[in-house]
Amino acid sequence: MLRRSAPVPRDAVHHPVFARFYARLSVAADLKGGVADRRDELLSGLSGRVIEVGAGNGLNFAHYPGAVSEVVAIEPERSLRQMAAGAGLRAEVPVDVVPGTAEALPVKSEAFDAAVASLVLCTVRDLPRALAEIKRVLRPGGELRFFEHTLAPGRTLATAQRAVDRTVWPLLFGGCHTARDTLAAIEEAGFELGVYRRFSIPDRGVRLPSSPCVIGVARRSAVVDRAAAAG
Repeated sequence: MLRRSAPVPRDAVHHPVFARFYARLSVAADLKGGVADRRDELLSGLSGRVIEVGAGNGLNFAHYPGAVSEVVAIEPERSLRQMAAGAGLRAEVPVDVVPGTAEALPVKSEAFDAAVASLVLCTVRDLPRALAEIKRVLRPGGELRFFEHTLAPGRTLATAQRAVDRTVWPLLFGGCHTARDTLAAIEEAGFELGVYRRFSIPDRGVRLPSSPCVIGVARRSAVVDRAAAAG
């Protein structure tokens, strides 16, 4: 199902130093910060063919339920992709880790029952385009499962998020933007927003710009306007 006619450069994203830092941080967050439980929540009930956009070092793979027949995991960063490939070999469901970017997914249209975006929409260079691509590759009625950083509901932290996004945060954290309004962007892309909830990581103590998160489900409409899609 890979769309080999439109290859993506293998090193479209290259952050080797951040990749090593992220690998250590993400494992610690899973073990001590409760993120592993959020991964279970994110992926619960999935079945069929799934595309995971921005798979990182593959920590989601161990949490996919057995009803998933295949995971195509897209990861643009070489070091993280190598880690994800190793995690894919240990997974209990079939996982194919391939290079690609969220803005140009190297797969056919309407090929997947579900898409997973896990702490990646904050890093993509063109969020509307990435969401349009996710919508393209989902079958009508397919689900988008998301677990993402998002804009804080409170003014003080939201102001801090915007400030760090304009300065050091994206440089230090692999292009992460903490102040993106994830829910609004998903709705603006034409998805039907389902159940979601907001929470913080960590859930107590000092709140960082990256602390506000949202987890939930959105769907591509089961009714497709073919004329609009063709245009």
